[in-house]
Amino acid sequence: MTDRNDGRATDQGRVYQASGDQHITEHHHHGSAWTGPDSVRHPPIGRAPAILRDRGELIERLKAAVTEGAGSTVFVLHGLGGCGKTAVACTIFGHATRERGRVGLWVNASDQASLRAGMLAVAADRGAGDGELMAARNGLRAAADLVWDRLDRSDVPWLLVLDNADDPAVLRDGGWLRTSPRGTVLVTTRQAAGHWWPAAELLHVDVLPREEAAQVLRDLAPGTGSAEDAAAIADSLGRLPLALTLAGGFLAHQVIDPWTMEEYGRRLQERPDPIELIDQGAIGAGGDSRHLVSGTWQLSLNSLAGQNLPEAVTLLRLLACWSNDPLPLSLLANVRLGPPLPAHRVELALRGLIDHSLTELVPSDIRCLRTHGVLLDSVARVTPASERDPLAAAAAGLLLHALPATPERGLRDSLLTALAPHVLGLLRRVITWPETTIGTAESAATCALRLATAQHRSGDYASALAMAEQATVLARQRLGDDHLLVLRLRQRIGKATDRLGRLDEAAGLHRELLDDLERVCGPEALDTLTTCLHLSRPLVWIDRLAEALGLMHRAVAGRAAQLGPWHPLTLEARACLLELPPGPELDREAPAGPELVADCRRELGPDHPITLSAELNCAGALLGAGRHAEALLLARRALAAHEHRFGTAYPITLAARSLLSNVLHTVGEDQEAIEHAEIVREWRERVLGPEHPWTTGIRDKLRRYRRSLAEATSSDPA
Repeated sequence: MTDRNDGRATDQGRVYQASGDQHITEHHHHGSAWTGPDSVRHPPIGRAPAILRDRGELIERLKAAVTEGAGSTVFVLHGLGGCGKTAVACTIFGHATRERGRVGLWVNASDQASLRAGMLAVAADRGAGDGELMAARNGLRAAADLVWDRLDRSDVPWLLVLDNADDPAVLRDGGWLRTSPRGTVLVTTRQAAGHWWPAAELLHVDVLPREEAAQVLRDLAPGTGSAEDAAAIADSLGRLPLALTLAGGFLAHQVIDPWTMEEYGRRLQERPDPIELIDQGAIGAGGDSRHLVSGTWQLSLNSLAGQNLPEAVTLLRLLACWSNDPLPLSLLANVRLGPPLPAHRVELALRGLIDHSLTELVPSDIRCLRTHGVLLDSVARVTPASERDPLAAAAAGLLLHALPATPERGLRDSLLTALAPHVLGLLRRVITWPETTIGTAESAATCALRLATAQHRSGDYASALAMAEQATVLARQRLGDDHLLVLRLRQRIGKATDRLGRLDEAAGLHRELLDDLERVCGPEALDTLTTCLHLSRPLVWIDRLAEALGLMHRAVAGRAAQLGPWHPLTLEARACLLELPPGPELDREAPAGPELVADCRRELGPDHPITLSAELNCAGALLGAGRHAEALLLARRALAAHEHRFGTAYPITLAARSLLSNVLHTVGEDQEAIEHAEIVREWRERVLGPEHPWTTGIRDKLRRYRRSLAEATSSDPA
C-alpha cells in the first residue's frame, strides 16, 4: 500500500508507512527497507560551506546560543529561498558539535513524513528504546511527547536544527516545536509571519552586500575574473547566495572551453532565458529543486496554493511584469484581473507572498515592496503562455492609471523615480514574451512616453532623457522604427537634450526626426508640426533665427488650418513666436503679444498653462521691444500666477522669476533683481549642475546686477 505522505519508519525488518498523522499500515519485508534519515548527526547537504560572507553578526548571535548553560530557546532563520539559511544553520551546527561539545541533531522539516521520521530518529539517538518507538509508530503514544521527553533527559546538551520548515503547520500539528533547558532549537524557513513563531527569536537572512557577493564568486571560481567582473555578475544575480553558488560552480567546473567572468556576465545579459544558464552550475542536485534557481521558489508557491491562496501565484506573475526595484504599493490598489485575481483578494495574496518571503516591504518615502529579480525572472520563465498577454496588459494599465495622461497633471518626484524602472521592466518583459500583442506593447510604450513627459515637466531633464532613450531602444524592437510612439519618444529625447544645454546636438536630433516624420506622417501632420516647434528652439539659441522663424510660422499656419485659430495648440505655437531675442524679428512679433494673451484668457481661462506661458513670453517680448513698464507689470503677474499654479520650484516658475529679475534690473531695481536671481541660481546649480548654460547665464546676470548696484550706491550723493 502507498499513501500521499509516503512517510516510512522501520523496526526490526518491518516498514511502517504513515497515512496522515496517526494511522499505520504495516508491511513485512526480509531485510531493511528504511527510508528515513541515514543519520540525524550530520546535515544532509553535502560539503559544508568553507566561508560564509557577511553573516558575522548573525553567526555570533547564534554562537552565543550554544554556549555552556544556554537552552530553552528557539531561533528562526527566515528569508527568501536561496538566501543561505541552511548554510548558516550548518555553520552553527559544526561550531556547536566541534567547539561546544554539543550533540548536533538535524531534521528535515519540509513535510510531515520527513519531520516525523527524523524526530523519531532523534528520540532513538537520545536513548528511546524499541518498545517506546514501536508505541509511537503505532499511535499508542504521542510521538512528539516521546521525542521531547528524551530531549529533556539528554545526558549532554544539544542543538536541534529543523531545516526547511516552510510550512509551519507541519510543526504545529502534533506539537513538534518545543523548548528544553537541555538544548537550543534552530529553525530555517521561508515563512516570515511572526504569528507562526510565538516566543521565538526571528533572524532575517537577506541577500549579500555587493562586495561580499563578488567575493563569493571569487572564492568559488578563483582566477576567472577581476573584482569588478565579479561585482557586475553579482549585481545581475541580485546577490542571491544560491545564484552566486551556481554561477561560481559553473565557472569553476568548465573543462573544454572555460569562460571568464566577463564572458559569463555577457552571456547572462544576452540570453533571453538567463535562469537556464544559472541552473547549469548545479552539480549533483538530483531532483532537489531547492538547489536550482528555477525550482526553489515553486515550493513556496505550492504551499500558497495548498493554503487556498492561488491568487498569490497570479499576483507574483503580475509582479514579474515589472522590475525588481521597490514598487509603490499604490500601484496595486487598482488591480482588476477578474477571476484569477479579483480585487478583494489582492490584499490576502500580497500578505501570502510577504509571509512566505517571496516579497518584502521596504522603507521609503512612499510605501513600497521589493521582489528579488532572479525570482521574478524565474516566475516569468514558467508563466503559462496563455496568461502572458493579459498579465502584461494589466501591468501596463496599472502604470497608465498612475501616470498623468497630460503634462498639466503633475506627480511627486519620488513617485516618478519609483515608477521609472518598472516602466522599462515592463517593456523588457513585453519583448521577451512573444505572446504579448502589439496593443500591449503600445500600452507599455505609452507608459514610457507619459513618464518621460512628466519627468521633463518636473525639471528632471536628465531622467527624462535616460527614460526616453532606453524606452526608444526597447520599443523599436517590438514596434519598429516608424511607429508613431517610437517617433514621439524620439521627440522627448530631442527636447530633453535641448533643456540639458546641448543645443547643437538637440538641433541635429530634431532635424533627423523631422525628416522621418515628414516621410512617415506627412509634412502637415500634427506631430510633424510639433517637431518644427521643437527644432526652432535650439536654432534660436545658436543664432539661426531665419530658419527658426520659418519653422514657427509653419507650425502656426499648419495648426490653425487643421485645428482652428483658437485651438490650444495653435495658441501655443503663436506664443513661441514671442521667445525670439531682441532684434528686428522680435520687433515684428512683439505687438501681437497682448492680443495673444487676451485670446488665451478668453479661450482657455486665466490659469491654463498655455495662457500662463503666453503671458510670460509676452512679458519677455515687451522687455525686448523696450516697453519696460508694461513688461514689469506682466512679469510680476506671470510669476505670481506660475507660483500659484505650479509652486515655487517648478522649472517654468523659475523661468518666470529669471525674467522678472531681468526686467527689474532694466528699470534700475537691482536689489530686488538680485534677490530673485539668487533663488534661480541656487536651484539651477543644484538641479542642472554648475556648468549648464542656464546656470552660467544666471551667474553672469548676478555679476552684472551686483556691479550695477555697487555703481549706483557709490554714485548716490547721500
